Amino acid sequence: MDKTIKVALVGAGAFGIKHLDGIKNIDGVEVVSVIGRDLDKTREVAKQYGIAHAGTELADSLARPEVDAVILCTPTQMHADQTLACLQAGKHVQVEIPLADTLKGAEDVARLQQETGRVAMVGHTRRFNPSHQWVHNKVKAGEFNIQQMDVQTYFFRRTNMNALGQPRSWTDHLLWHHAAHTVDLFAYQAGSPIVQANALQGPIHPTLGIAMDMSIQLKAANGAICTLSLSFNNDGPLGTFFRYIGDTGTYIARYDDLFNGKEEKIDVSRVAVSMNGIELQDREFFAAIREGREPNSSVAKVLPCYRVLHQLEQQLNAA
Repeated sequence: MDKTIKVALVGAGAFGIKHLDGIKNIDGVEVVSVIGRDLDKTREVAKQYGIAHAGTELADSLARPEVDAVILCTPTQMHADQTLACLQAGKHVQVEIPLADTLKGAEDVARLQQETGRVAMVGHTRRFNPSHQWVHNKVKAGEFNIQQMDVQTYFFRRTNMNALGQPRSWTDHLLWHHAAHTVDLFAYQAGSPIVQANALQGPIHPTLGIAMDMSIQLKAANGAICTLSLSFNNDGPLGTFFRYIGDTGTYIARYDDLFNGKEEKIDVSRVAVSMNGIELQDREFFAAIREGREPNSSVAKVLPCYRVLHQLEQQLNAA
């Protein structure tokens, strides 16, 4: 595909804006439609980014023949059904993490992607952050082997707020959203499938209906282990912090930045064409469409992560 790729962005909230900012830096791509829950706010976003069409329904974008691809930044509970709708409409689709909040939903998407042959990719951003790419390149070169990953995913959340501090209509989830990042990244970086997984969770919040604290242990077939601590109760610092402990060093990744075990910053500016993981994720999506190939973090490649999440959910429900 040599022509301009025309994109619909669905979900004009905090993460949708991150994608719009990233796409501005990518040649040969034009956002032609934006969909949001609040029409007035969506029209404001469309005006700010010079997008011709604004609406409130995914079907409005899918009905537009000029739309080649869709990026979904909508509530987790809508991901699987909306991804299926995009594939059924013949559109390439990138859905933000998680692909689904059930294993069945994830497997349904994987099955339809195989039938349609369209590019279907999931926003497992950690595969694209320059910090994690740097570590991945060391592993691939045989210069570093992961013995253990120690990961902390910490937020302070008492109400449903998005990354911009604005109210949202859906409930976040430590397992199906936040743990998905690490479960997938661990297997990807270790280069080995997860063969053992255990989970514990704290009390269920009386209003939000979710666990606010969780602990997960993982083991890969090659012997590498991972310990993941997640909390919505941690009053700073906030975010996700990855410690890679290996045979030749220790590295600490904080989003796009990387440090060694002595807290000395490592220059990762030459790892990729951008220091923005979301932009790099979008670049991979559009490159896969142009080149007619499977992208990194395709539905098929991340499906094992959702099988592990399903197993962990079963453990937690049985406890």
